Amino acid sequence: MEMAYLAAGFGSGIIAIGAALGIGIIGKSAMEGTARQPQAANDIRTSMLISAAFIEGVALFGVVVCFLLAIK
Repeated sequence: MEMAYLAAGFGSGIIAIGAALGIGIIGKSAMEGTARQPQAANDIRTSMLISAAFIEGVALFGVVVCFLLAIK
């Protein structure tokens, strides 16, 4: 049973790192896009927030699955 807790911890950590990298890449791309076309800043911001919300949703789902598998 201890291995399940260890696996859940590693899985949650990997998910958190992946989500952080994904959101960082989105933020970097949005800043570059806004710098290149300032008139499109609102559209870029909207797309960035929607993409970040999807990444956070998937990350939360992954963490919940890790913890549910550890409980079982």
